[in-house]
Amino acid sequence: MSKSVVLLDTGKEWGGGTNSMLELLKRIDRNKYRFTCVFYHDYRPGSGASLSEELQRLGIDFVLLPQTSLPKGAKLSKEVVRVLLFFSKRLRRLGVFWVDYYFRIRPDAARIAELLRSRSAELLYLNNQPSSNLEGILAARAAAIPVVQHARSNATLNGVEVRIANQTLRKVICVSEGVKQRLVEQGIIAAKCVVVHNGIDGGLQPRLAPGEIRTRARVGDGLLIGTVGSLMRRKRIGDLIRVIAALVKERRTAVKCLIVGAGPEQPRLSAEAKQYGVADQIIFAGFQADALSYINALDIFVLPSEREGLPRTALEAMLMSKPVVASRVTGSSEVVVDGQTGFLLPLGGIPEWVQALSQLADDAALRKRMGEAGRRRVLEQFSIDKYVAGTRAVLDDVLASSVRGEIPVELARSGKDDG
Repeated sequence: MSKSVVLLDTGKEWGGGTNSMLELLKRIDRNKYRFTCVFYHDYRPGSGASLSEELQRLGIDFVLLPQTSLPKGAKLSKEVVRVLLFFSKRLRRLGVFWVDYYFRIRPDAARIAELLRSRSAELLYLNNQPSSNLEGILAARAAAIPVVQHARSNATLNGVEVRIANQTLRKVICVSEGVKQRLVEQGIIAAKCVVVHNGIDGGLQPRLAPGEIRTRARVGDGLLIGTVGSLMRRKRIGDLIRVIAALVKERRTAVKCLIVGAGPEQPRLSAEAKQYGVADQIIFAGFQADALSYINALDIFVLPSEREGLPRTALEAMLMSKPVVASRVTGSSEVVVDGQTGFLLPLGGIPEWVQALSQLADDAALRKRMGEAGRRRVLEQFSIDKYVAGTRAVLDDVLASSVRGEIPVELARSGKDDG
């Protein structure tokens, strides 16, 4: 008989974690698991199918559970906290957290717990990270069912979040060793953490030929550098713009840069491209559902992010045999092998980035060699089968321990809900 599992995702946009979640749901044994997916938002990436439509195609129940809106008094309280605690970023964050905790997180936890009971859920599977999924952790405790966290990004946790996570979470699936290390450094119990790298289907194929993408983007046949991702500050696309400006000035060639994605940073980035005199060299392609075709049209893929969980776009670029140049940060440094499949460079180190991209631009044989090495690495180390099997093993273990009646020592000692 299948187990009733509720998946909760509190995110606001369609990202790599969404794609990885869908890949898991496509392949997991439906005779063993019966999923209900609960979201605060029904994303629709560009003109593609919405999240609810994608799940409907898979025959999976979708529940839209809008997040509780803060009352005016709570919003005012947050502003007061920010003003009064202006001298300490840590205290400001903690003060804002407590307002959210009492006026949003706890009410949402109660609603989620009721949904868990109504669905006779036997396991809650969280698809973000402990801080943004805190209401889910509390809901699982209230509904007295086990809960597994899939931590897909680096999180900054406060002491309350760490304590609740340690007391309640049965396991934390970390998408990289770096994500695990970051959680453990903040106090999450290491024994709870299991590393399961994101995976990718080795059989994925771009829908459109590189020539068609280049025609659409009006980039011509010259060297094409590019990236794919949400246009937000942590992606540091502004660094890429400065690198392209320096590269164009140094080489005096028709280098083009294709930026695929959408987000709040778009106006500022467009202004910076004009400021640095490279508005004609940088093409903003917006969100593209078929990002793989755009990646395949590139000569070099870049990822200047300041933090990543484990970047799916880098895996896609390597699958398409593209050299990857990335910041030496968590996640990216576990995918890219420096000097073999691309380069790992200092975060924000513009001269080093210019030098690496110049080297690749001048050496087609090097690009080919690194790209082929990257493809081999992805197929061997980051297969979709490994990802699904690793995640399934954790879910199986937690469900089996629940049947045996095992209760985590931390939860047994914890007593009632915090707060």
